[in-house]
Amino acid sequence: MINSNIRQLEINFNYWYVVASSKEVKNQPLGVKLWDQNIVLFRDNSGTIYALEDRCPHRQVKLSHGKIIENNLECAYHGWQFNPQGDCVNVPYLDDNQKLPKNCKIRQYPVKELDGFIWLFLGENATEIQPLGVPEWDDLNYIATVSVIHYQGHFSFLIENLMDMYHGHLHQDWQAWTDAKLDKIEETENRVDAYYQAQSYYKIDKIWSISQLFFPSLRHLHPEPLTVSYIYPHWFSTLGEYFKIYCLFCPISLTETRAYLIHFTSLNAFWRLHKLPIKFRKFVKDLCFGSAQKLLDGLVKQDILMIEEEQQAYLQYPQRKGYEFNRTIKSVQRLIQHQAESLT
Repeated sequence: MINSNIRQLEINFNYWYVVASSKEVKNQPLGVKLWDQNIVLFRDNSGTIYALEDRCPHRQVKLSHGKIIENNLECAYHGWQFNPQGDCVNVPYLDDNQKLPKNCKIRQYPVKELDGFIWLFLGENATEIQPLGVPEWDDLNYIATVSVIHYQGHFSFLIENLMDMYHGHLHQDWQAWTDAKLDKIEETENRVDAYYQAQSYYKIDKIWSISQLFFPSLRHLHPEPLTVSYIYPHWFSTLGEYFKIYCLFCPISLTETRAYLIHFTSLNAFWRLHKLPIKFRKFVKDLCFGSAQKLLDGLVKQDILMIEEEQQAYLQYPQRKGYEFNRTIKSVQRLIQHQAESLT
């Protein structure tokens, strides 16, 4: 049986979550939301990223409506300015006998820019744990495609979807694998690894085989190991030697989730390519960015439809139990419950 109480559990704040891609944070403030907390991201003149509570303490409006003035964040309403540490440093209309309000400060969040994404920490002791990271992002041997998953539902629905490789049945037009069979599960307090054997449609072992991403008729089934890992609070998968996929989570609330799905196609088999100049290899990597976009977006669209129906069914019948035969789901639910309980 599926434990329906999972849909009411909070996230563990003491991990790094991804709230934006680096490209999304440009010259203007960007408002984001992580577990019901409104946060504004912005850069100073050097490009360094900062994260503050998205709230002006004057009239409680969002600072993300404002702009950056000499490295300070200016409120759009009355022009109050806040430095990157969250201190109020300027009220433009003060009289000579007036001073800045004492202790007028908003929360600053630990934030890092790493591997093409903005990672944020809600809890305490941010230095004691490191972000998961995506080392393939800058690796010249991997071609990336990114799809944003944004749906109305609890984050556990997406994790269960990603860990359950039997749901390949859904993706008749877009699937990269079929006939998955679960071999074993390994489980710790912050990680679940599920090892499947599957039939893959893609084999990227010759330079022309990249065209399989565009022409389905060129695809041929062959056996490959398929591993999926819930490395709390994110997800990672490998399909044979040719594909790596990450899903970086930004749970917005109990009933809304945003995540970044990053698909990497490996070029490791093309040894002649490795001998070419670095600048040319970087050109190829950048040129091929998004080469699997149609495939990835198609998978995401189908998954979101199912996940949102699961959420609606839960809201309508919260006590109704579902049947489950994939042992991985129980392991995932134990991990989510353990992490939620560790906050108390």
